[in-house]
Amino acid sequence: MSTQDTSAKAGQLAINGENTQMPVRSGTIGPDVVDITSLYKATGCFTYDPGFTSTANCRSKITYIDGDKGTLLYRGYPIEQLSEKSSFLEVCYLLLNGELPNSGQFDQFERTITNHTMVHEQMMRFFTGYRRDAHPMAIMVGTVGALSAFYHDSTDINDPAQRILASHRMIAKMPTIAAMAFKYSLGQPFIYPRNELDYASNFMRMCFALPCEDYRVDPIVSRALDRIFILHADHEQNASTSTVRLAGSSGANPFACVAAGIACLWGPAHGGANEAALNMLEEIGSVERIPEYIAKAKDKDDPFRLMGFGHRVYKNYDPRARVMQKTCHEILDLMGVKDEPLLKIAMELERIALQDEYFVEKRLYPNVDFYSGITLRAIGFPVAMFTVLFAVARTVGWIAQWKEMIEDPEQRIGRPRQLYIGDDKRDVLPLEQR
Repeated sequence: MSTQDTSAKAGQLAINGENTQMPVRSGTIGPDVVDITSLYKATGCFTYDPGFTSTANCRSKITYIDGDKGTLLYRGYPIEQLSEKSSFLEVCYLLLNGELPNSGQFDQFERTITNHTMVHEQMMRFFTGYRRDAHPMAIMVGTVGALSAFYHDSTDINDPAQRILASHRMIAKMPTIAAMAFKYSLGQPFIYPRNELDYASNFMRMCFALPCEDYRVDPIVSRALDRIFILHADHEQNASTSTVRLAGSSGANPFACVAAGIACLWGPAHGGANEAALNMLEEIGSVERIPEYIAKAKDKDDPFRLMGFGHRVYKNYDPRARVMQKTCHEILDLMGVKDEPLLKIAMELERIALQDEYFVEKRLYPNVDFYSGITLRAIGFPVAMFTVLFAVARTVGWIAQWKEMIEDPEQRIGRPRQLYIGDDKRDVLPLEQR
């Protein structure tokens, strides 16, 4: 880990009349951080930071975000370039290994992932334990967590070879499990993976093929899905990634850690945001009703919120949204739904948001969720599958972050502190005296 400790830089805290110096650390790019590791020992105080929005909980070489500039880098490479020039499996290799692969390295990596796409045959029967109307994300949480019961030879986190094997298995098997969850919800038979297909095409076939007829994967749709996977592959220390790291800090096996990440991703404020954006567009219903909803969004007393606008980190245009907008148009043109009503509403909302003083002042720019819901629906996925697709893409980011955490000598088991506001010490009275 290349973190620069700058002894010439120090932060000075004055607490209860006592001055305490804290070292300031500098990364490659981005803001400096005040190292408060010794704060409690030196002052008897903790910091208070709900949501950890001002706290760096780790050192990382994987992903960098500059929310003010609208920048997203994977291992230093801009997301716009990666989505245009690379495949999702190339990005997986990059996130795991730190560099983009050459042709020989990529061929070997692709063969490795392809050879791990099947799941243990007993897992087929595992699915019958779920209700037919179970949410696909509920199935994902349970099934991914159960992988540790099937693959004992890759759960020893102290063995580098097992860590690599677990990483490859997770990336390879996640689309298979996701497709099985989709097929189970439809009451259709599972479709086995095919080794001659690329990652996204294989996933499309497992989701939409039927045993009774041939299925041809459209390369434009496959490439669009591959690009969506790239855009969602990692996003620094978000809620689900932090969950994976926190679970992993206890020494839990990687399958259990990723299952925890999936559970966190399921929340509507995280992975469910594209579903919420699509529901909002459907609620608006027509371009003519947009002014009404713009007024509602500006009304402080109205609980309505414009979903798909603004971001916790980005205070500029989400760089993924530009790529997603182009992809959305490609898919809608291909499907012959150029006049898709929801797209018209989305385009007009975007135009207003980029010009209206209220939105510009508050920097409420369209984010990636704004377009991804329309795109996924046009491809043929129901709303319940949106977050599942997010989980398929984010698996490599979770695994890369987990692997980095395990190999970081500074990492310890996560143990946040609290500001206690309950009762002071009091005595227990006998039951008859209460």
